[in-house]
Amino acid sequence: MKNFKKPAVSGLLMSIFLIFVYPLNALPLQLEDPIPVEDPIPLEDPIPLEDFLSDDEPAPEDEHLLVEESPEDYNTLHVFESEGLIVEVPPFEPRTLNDIFPGFTRNQRRTALGSVGLRHSFETGGTPLIKPAPNSGIDLLSLVMQKNPSHIIEALVVVPYNERELDYIDIYNALARVGNIQDQYITLRDGSAYHLFTETTRLESAQRRRPIPDPPPATTLPYSDTMFVRFTDVFIGSLFIRADMSVSLYGLTYNMTNFRDVNFSIFRIMRAERVSIIIYLEPVKEGILIYSLSGIYLPGFIMERLNLTVNINNRISVLLRWITEGLRIQETAPSQWENETTVRSFLHNEQFNRLINN
Repeated sequence: MKNFKKPAVSGLLMSIFLIFVYPLNALPLQLEDPIPVEDPIPLEDPIPLEDFLSDDEPAPEDEHLLVEESPEDYNTLHVFESEGLIVEVPPFEPRTLNDIFPGFTRNQRRTALGSVGLRHSFETGGTPLIKPAPNSGIDLLSLVMQKNPSHIIEALVVVPYNERELDYIDIYNALARVGNIQDQYITLRDGSAYHLFTETTRLESAQRRRPIPDPPPATTLPYSDTMFVRFTDVFIGSLFIRADMSVSLYGLTYNMTNFRDVNFSIFRIMRAERVSIIIYLEPVKEGILIYSLSGIYLPGFIMERLNLTVNINNRISVLLRWITEGLRIQETAPSQWENETTVRSFLHNEQFNRLINN
């Protein structure tokens, strides 16, 4: 190997290249229809399918499979048909009260359909009595118990339809009238009445607590929403509430909590984020189902000096009457719920998408 010179090695490599490599590039690749580089394929002139097939490969017989799309087609809904493939979408049927609460007795059902509805309260370690079916998709109890409440109140009432059937956008608009809460009052046994909340108003944000008016009725349903509200309680004073709305497959959920401490005079009686008032609303065949679960934490020495059940129950009664009144207002208003809005809301709903994909 030491006797090899560099020119001899270079000559040997050049011979190997000429014998084996160069013949591979000797002839250019012949195309029947060469496409010049400077002439790109226009989008409006697609290559025919026959150019991609050899002479021995027949073109498909179903000519309708070849679809030429224009730029306008991308904003158009297309329905494709194929023999032997039929997709049928069942109509969306509202549930009944018995579907959601199948364990009710006849008396409980009658009370739920009444003007007052069902009520039940229990303290930590107690057992709820108004329990939705496990497969109903409704689980307010676990959300309320996350805040470790000392006292919990359940409420259920079904507001029957009068003028027309109500739907999601009606519920949303009824709950949007925050200023109407202050119009509700509590009636005492002697016949006298008083307003529990002297003022209820929306706030711009949690940081900028400037009062703002309620918005006009919505024509489309948001998939989620957050609003900040100040309740002026006749006994406690200002309560600052954050309400988070979310849409599920069957109904709407409003989850409310206090984003600031609750004070009585100069004393703090409740820390921020310790109130949990969750209201679930669903259009059922009998009417609008309103199911509420509220949890509040108060220290033991305060609970001993307050009739907490009556105080919380009065405030829940005000909220339920406010919702009922708002639904009655919606019944007399023209329906703003269009089919297009219904489809768009469901297709963007996470639970509904999982239902379709499964």
